[in-house]
Amino acid sequence: MSLTLDSSLEDALGAAPAKTLDRAFGMRSVGDLLVHYPRRYADPGELTPIRDLPIGETVTIVAEVLSSSARAMRNRKGAMVDVIIGDGIGRMSLTFFAKNLGAAKWRSEELAVGRRGVFSGKVGMYNDVTRFAHPEYELFEDEDSARRSADARAAVPIPIYPATSSIQTWQIAKLIGRVLDGLEDVPDPLPAPVREREDLLEARMALEQIHRPRTRNDIDPAVRTLRMHEALVLQTALLQQRDAVRALSATARPAEPGGLLERFDSALPYTLTDDQQSVGAQVAADLVGSWPMNRLVQGEVGSGKTLVALRAMLQVAESGGQAALIAPTEVLAGQHLRSITRMLGPELAPLVMPTLLTGQLGAADRRRAALRVASGQSLIVVGTHALLGEKTTFADLGLVVVDEQHRFGVEQREALRAKGSSPHALVLTATPIPRTVAMTVFGDLDTSVIRTMPAGRAGIETFVAPLAEHPGWFNRVWDRAAEEIAKGHQIFAVCAAIDTAKKTVEAGAEQTPAPEGANGPRWGVVQLDEALATHPKLGALRRAVLHGRMPSDEKDAVMQAFARGEIDLLLATTVIEVGVDVPNASTMIVLDADRFGVSQLHQLRGRVGRGGVPGLCLLVTEAESGSIARERVDAVAGTLDGFKLAEVDLELRGEGDVLGAAQAGVRSSLKLLRVVKDSGLIMMAREIGETILADDPHLSLHPGLREVIARRVSDDDRAALAKN
Repeated sequence: MSLTLDSSLEDALGAAPAKTLDRAFGMRSVGDLLVHYPRRYADPGELTPIRDLPIGETVTIVAEVLSSSARAMRNRKGAMVDVIIGDGIGRMSLTFFAKNLGAAKWRSEELAVGRRGVFSGKVGMYNDVTRFAHPEYELFEDEDSARRSADARAAVPIPIYPATSSIQTWQIAKLIGRVLDGLEDVPDPLPAPVREREDLLEARMALEQIHRPRTRNDIDPAVRTLRMHEALVLQTALLQQRDAVRALSATARPAEPGGLLERFDSALPYTLTDDQQSVGAQVAADLVGSWPMNRLVQGEVGSGKTLVALRAMLQVAESGGQAALIAPTEVLAGQHLRSITRMLGPELAPLVMPTLLTGQLGAADRRRAALRVASGQSLIVVGTHALLGEKTTFADLGLVVVDEQHRFGVEQREALRAKGSSPHALVLTATPIPRTVAMTVFGDLDTSVIRTMPAGRAGIETFVAPLAEHPGWFNRVWDRAAEEIAKGHQIFAVCAAIDTAKKTVEAGAEQTPAPEGANGPRWGVVQLDEALATHPKLGALRRAVLHGRMPSDEKDAVMQAFARGEIDLLLATTVIEVGVDVPNASTMIVLDADRFGVSQLHQLRGRVGRGGVPGLCLLVTEAESGSIARERVDAVAGTLDGFKLAEVDLELRGEGDVLGAAQAGVRSSLKLLRVVKDSGLIMMAREIGETILADDPHLSLHPGLREVIARRVSDDDRAALAKN
């Protein structure tokens, strides 16, 4: 049967295998199956060290049969086969069950002494012996054939695929072999001159060699070729998306002499930092360009991104255009509204009427807010997901500002942008992104960076309280908090859970996996509040709890009371991670700090040291010294540079985790590409893509690249890229 990459797996392999592959991996086409690459390769002559196998995990190993016997079971019907396999040093047992003794003898004869093969199963222990219970296996050639082709056999690597309990690696290999046997020529995304210059393979040969290498030397050229395919397809798709935005017409929003922006700037009690001025100039130029702005602004916590966004909003408002700022939480939305109103002052605020629109507003308040927005009376609108509702309409939406974009789904962001006619888009993030990640995930956005911090910040010191080595330091942490409160300062204490007794965590909170052997966070805000109630120094002080499951008005009341200085110690979850601005807060205590990611710890730390009060951050952890969890915490304590921390985070977690929150089109496109290791390749691919699109924007002269992009980057993926 002649096959293409678009052929269905049901046509290529039959209904049963197709159903299994769909259920296990979501595969539908031959192309889906062929990008399921081996995760490693084994050699038939190299046996797997059995003594190193992890108990409880499903593994695939190469081993030799040392003994094999069949016997009838004593107390019930059926028979058993007992097999011992080994690697020359260690041994493990295999147990099989059969309906009768005849079937058991057949299995025992197949697994004859001396046979080698690939065995896959869940590692268990029985009578202190490592074992597989009824494993899957695939034997190599029989002994006579092996002797005749020993040299050839030893040179052929065995691909080991990501597998499941329903389909084993060798079954996947056989299915891939079947489709490769019937596969026609495949489209090649690489222009021939590039392929020849970089000494890469043709696409069909690359697939053949990665799945059926004849020697180890076949593997590397195939991987290099397919990596370049991934990089070029992704970068070209991102560049196409950028060009598609630039093909749209945008309403120019110029700032006028004596207008809102000029009046705002003249009333500022401080001077903009150099970075705020340069990024502001870039944004101002974008707003009068012929296509919609599509800009990502990265900036450290407290670097003044909101001020840059507000200046853009005022520039849009001068022509009667509206700006909508969507924030991930109601606490942050309320904080933004108060901050914007305060910065505008009593003269400008009435002219633009900043309006809050959230789902927790009362019916009457919400109707009034929605009317101000729909009529165009409100030129600056701040809200949460309520802005996305069908009943929320704008008179002239000219600018969409997305705060902390990683907290929103792509559909939500697009729903807001669709409420205007090609509005400008400004995306803010306080999570510094390494350049290679930004280029891979946000390659269709123009990127600006604010590195310098406003003058007058007192700075932050960060220390780790390692309870594994010094359990007594836990009490010292709270003594230190009491000392700060005695100076008239305020304290944040953040927990990884709301209530550990009920195992409730903050909705949408990004937490790292528990360290090995740990069940979950030790502290929830409920438990911490109970513990501190009896503390000799803190028990009588003003405490409050804040988490995402509280009613909206209650959350807002607590946060405003803290901002007014009416609360000494705020026990919170990550609901205060971004945007909360209390200049008198001097100390951030993070419990179970190893349960948070690097960027999240950096964000939390940024809640203190925002005014003239020196900041102190105490990272409390029980993680052992030398563990990856502890490395994350130590890394945050070691530097205040968010961009350095982003690189550390990438190294510790790997790009799979870092890109895990990226859009589906990006994530599904990265099979072999490694963001850090392949940064040079990504740069090269972007340059190639730019050159191709400059001369051939519709890829009419590059049908192979056009076809691969169409297959790899679906309409949904393109929508995801458009919404970054």
